[in-house]
Amino acid sequence: MNDQFCRAGGDREVCYRTDGDPSAASLLLIAGLTLDLTSWPQDMIDSLVAQGFYVIRFDNRDVGRTSPATTPPPGLLRRALRRHRRDGYDLADMAGDAIAVLDHLGVERAHLVGMSMGGMIAQTIASRYPDRTASLTSIFSTTGAKGVGQPAVSTQLRLANPGARNRAKFIGKHVKLMGHLAGTGYPTDKAGTAEYAARAWDRGLREAAGEGVARQVNAILKSGDRTAELRNVTAPTIVIHGDRDLIVAPNGGAATAAAIHGARHVTIAGMGHDIAPGVIGRIVDLIVRNAAESAAGVAK
Repeated sequence: MNDQFCRAGGDREVCYRTDGDPSAASLLLIAGLTLDLTSWPQDMIDSLVAQGFYVIRFDNRDVGRTSPATTPPPGLLRRALRRHRRDGYDLADMAGDAIAVLDHLGVERAHLVGMSMGGMIAQTIASRYPDRTASLTSIFSTTGAKGVGQPAVSTQLRLANPGARNRAKFIGKHVKLMGHLAGTGYPTDKAGTAEYAARAWDRGLREAAGEGVARQVNAILKSGDRTAELRNVTAPTIVIHGDRDLIVAPNGGAATAAAIHGARHVTIAGMGHDIAPGVIGRIVDLIVRNAAESAAGVAK
């Protein structure tokens, strides 16, 4: 455990961890919906450190040890109708938390890597803080446009009630969900998934986790279609998506790449909505290649 904290406005605190040499190129990992900073596979973090990065990760609002929001969560019907609560935070607010961590660490520019909702947050940072963005890697994410990146009906039913009454049910529910989301070519690590869920319960809001997930969903809905904003991204960008994604349809990745000038779109056959052990090496290679293009641009 090496959790650290920084202020992010008022009495709010953001929990973060770092790995590697602080003098190396900074790389910020941004996790997805419901996931805390420990959701990133340790093998992936170790590989990125070995490639010469100072790896930073943090807990988004309403997960892990970052201060939770106090606004009421949207109800199930409101979420089903895609009607957001106006008093909730949005993706720009969550991007602001990431910038607060970078400011606290004295990092001027970072390579951004986000998965799912974290990809949306990374996209928002790259759009609104171009001077802070060295490169952007968006993994199984989307633009917020209604016609793309939508979850399968089978997934929507599983997400209808995200809460759990106790630790055992929370672990079981998460393992089942990740088994559903795993791709045909890269099966999930069941033991590792269960270990993560146990750790997340112990670090997080426990019985209140369902309310936090609902508020995160509200942030996505409130931010709406970000396609036009994505045209402001100038950093070298790679968009990675699996062709077996049941929660963010692959056309969400295609739409993201189309919206960002010069973005490269990579589809990984057999990958679902999970950074499974078998695909870590491929994803790290793509991140490193994209970061190298950024470094080459700076050198010019």
